[in-house]
Order: sequence, then structure tokens, then C-alpha cells
Amino acid sequence: MKILVLVDGSKWSQKAALHAIAIAKKKNAKVILFSVLDRREAKAMAFSLGARSGKLDEIKNYEDRIWGEMKESINELMRDLLEFCHKEKVNCSMKLVEGIAKEEILKEANSGKYSLVVLGAYGKSGKTRIGSLLEEVAGVIKPPMLIVR
Repeated sequence: MKILVLVDGSKWSQKAALHAIAIAKKKNAKVILFSVLDRREAKAMAFSLGARSGKLDEIKNYEDRIWGEMKESINELMRDLLEFCHKEKVNCSMKLVEGIAKEEILKEANSGKYSLVVLGAYGKSGKTRIGSLLEEVAGVIKPPMLIVR
């Protein structure tokens, strides 16, 4: 059994990972921590920062810095989760890809490799309604899904 856990850096995805690890421990399953970095997010943040600061000529520098921070942040979180898996004696690995989140998640989740997909109910925005990415992928992911709140 292989469990795919979608990790986006939110507290909800961290809770989802902990649930997946608990299931994997009971079922002797393997956990794959999966995250997608979308460059468009860094571009949007850089543009916003440049517009607010009045330094539109610095947008490329802002984007590069934000992109680097995004990569480091998700890598750190995934390394921490990986370390926790190893302490719990759960077989675990991580996979980080760049692209459009919806497309990459559907490609990975529907690859035929997974028995279960686990994800948080909400994303990084922490809004009280169901996450927009979850709304986009929920009906299209083929394996059973566990949505953690």
C-alpha cells in the first residue's frame, strides 16, 4: 500500500501528513510526501510587493528571492515530516515538482501507484470554506481520498 500526501505548507497539510503517517504505521504502508511549487505564485507575490513599494523595476529580484524562499520553506517542512516518519519507523519519501499544482497533483495521484490520497481540507489561505484546489481535484482523483480537517 502506498499513500500519497499532498503537502502545501499549510497547517492543514501538516495535519493530513500526520494522519497519513498514523495510517501507514498501522497498515505497514509507504508514505509519499508530494508538493508542487508553482512559479506563478512567486510572480504574483513579487508583482504585489513591487507595486506596493513603488519599485516595479525590482520585480525580477523580488521574484527570484521569493521563489528561493518558497523552495527552502517547503523543503524544510518536508524534511521535518520525513524525519518524523523515520522516527515512527514508517517507510517514507518525498517528491517535489515544479508546475501548475492542479495538473501535477492529478498526474501524480492518478498515476496508478497509490491506494490512498490524503490532503488537508484547506490550503495556505486558511479560509473557512473548503480549499479551492480541493474543489478542483476532488472529483477527478481516482484513488480514495482522505480529507483532513
